[in-house]
Amino acid sequence: MLDDLARIAAEAGRIADSRCGTDFKRWEKTPGSPVCDVDLEVDAFLRERLTTLDPRAGWLSEETLDQSDRMERRRLWVVDPIDGTRDYLRQRTGWCVSVALVEDRVPVLGALSAPQRGELWTAERGRGAWRNGERLSVSRRSVLAGARVPAEQLAAVDSDLVPVPRPNSIALRIALVAAGEADLVATLRWGFEWDIAAAALIAEEAGATVSGVLGQPLAFNTASGEAFGVLVATPGIHAAAVERLRERAMAVV
Repeated sequence: MLDDLARIAAEAGRIADSRCGTDFKRWEKTPGSPVCDVDLEVDAFLRERLTTLDPRAGWLSEETLDQSDRMERRRLWVVDPIDGTRDYLRQRTGWCVSVALVEDRVPVLGALSAPQRGELWTAERGRGAWRNGERLSVSRRSVLAGARVPAEQLAAVDSDLVPVPRPNSIALRIALVAAGEADLVATLRWGFEWDIAAAALIAEEAGATVSGVLGQPLAFNTASGEAFGVLVATPGIHAAAVERLRERAMAVV
């Protein structure tokens, strides 16, 4: 089933890529939350193909009205048609199509298609994670100081960390940890399951420790479809990152 999911995600990525830079409508759902015609087109394509792949699974997508019956279903498709829409609209490469299959509140299959980066990321629970068919493994970093973080700039308190290029897509930032190209990704805000479901599985299967920003387990197919913060890191620095971020996170909660 992972092969089928990968093909569907890749095709969705090609659809989005073919429209990038063309004339399409764009607007803001809420201030600071851009969306465009292509989001809706890709969403409709994915819903048709994924429903055919697993008709019994529920549906949760950024661009679809939430269905109240999804929590009654054992399996759920969790979809972000274009994660990193800002980069997509600016014709930058830091966006992807994100698709995950959640079963019993745990992601079991995941795929990210980032065609402008030439990347297809996949994972299956208990069987590993891959980028373009190459098995992924996190770095061995065990000291927080010097950890690589996808960021445009870092707070003064984090000046001992090392910024690396930051795609707009949170899913791609998490995937960079899976590939050993970053050591730590953290958010200090409420976010949506569709942003992280596929990437969290990819990172976990590559050996990363994945949790909420306070170290709490992540849950999926929740009533709100939201989670407070995410922290993805190499196992050797995860606990230290939780401690460093705890006070800042508690101030936000």
